[in-house]
Amino acid sequence: MSGLPMVEALLQSPAPLDDLDRAIINALQGGFPICERPFAVAAGQLGIGEAELLARVDVLMARKVLTRFGPLFQIERLGGAFCLAAMAVPGDRLEAVAAQVNAFPQVAHNYGRDHTLNLWFVLATETPAGVAEAVAVIEAATGYPVFSFPKEKEYFVDMRLRA
Repeated sequence: MSGLPMVEALLQSPAPLDDLDRAIINALQGGFPICERPFAVAAGQLGIGEAELLARVDVLMARKVLTRFGPLFQIERLGGAFCLAAMAVPGDRLEAVAAQVNAFPQVAHNYGRDHTLNLWFVLATETPAGVAEAVAVIEAATGYPVFSFPKEKEYFVDMRLRA
């Protein structure tokens, strides 16, 4: 998947998606054109103009239907490493600690969960040793232990919507 966009779609938006929105989400999950004007090419494949595609992606992002649109790299192939990490943070400190964690360049994104380990995040580093270093720095900055869960097996889940 190196270099291809990843689309995370959360269908919690109050407004329903129309057929074109669904087609856009399906089309942008793989095979995104690598060229000077990729949105123009993708729009042509969808039978719409580049401006309309860009506007619709903006609306999907603003409505939080799409939470991320960007490349997904296999960091291990580039010599780096990543892992899932979690922390147990008191509820009244969760927002502040999440902001601290998000400030680190090694943190891709995080999620709050209703669990003892209530703050989960992804660490991506330039080297395998960088994961332990990032964990130590985050622990020192926040005062809370970080539990690191390295990947044992990779799965690719492709979400397709019916148009």
